[in-house]
Amino acid sequence: MKHPADLLAEERAATLARLELLDAEIAELRLDRGRESADDEHDPEGATLSGEWSKLEGLRSGALAELGEVDAALARVADGTYGVCVDCGRRIPVERLRVRPTATRCVDCAAKAGG
Repeated sequence: MKHPADLLAEERAATLARLELLDAEIAELRLDRGRESADDEHDPEGATLSGEWSKLEGLRSGALAELGEVDAALARVADGTYGVCVDCGRRIPVERLRVRPTATRCVDCAAKAGG
């Protein structure tokens, strides 16, 4: 398995790239909104600008949350606590970290916590 910091750095780069694309789409939507009528709710041509805006902002919010999780995991790598369950103090199985590299809990504690 690659070093956790390398995996997390790759995940961070991918998340930043996704944020950049979302920001570009949001900027384009702002331009469209400026060119179009403010009353897009009655546009028979499919999704409204407001609906698209809401969707993009939701995706952006999710990506920012992921970025925060990755940064927190990188901090745990740096301070030596990466892979240690925050609840029980046991090691988080490598298999879990492969699937969810930002995990803060072992499988048992995650199940008890509902996630």
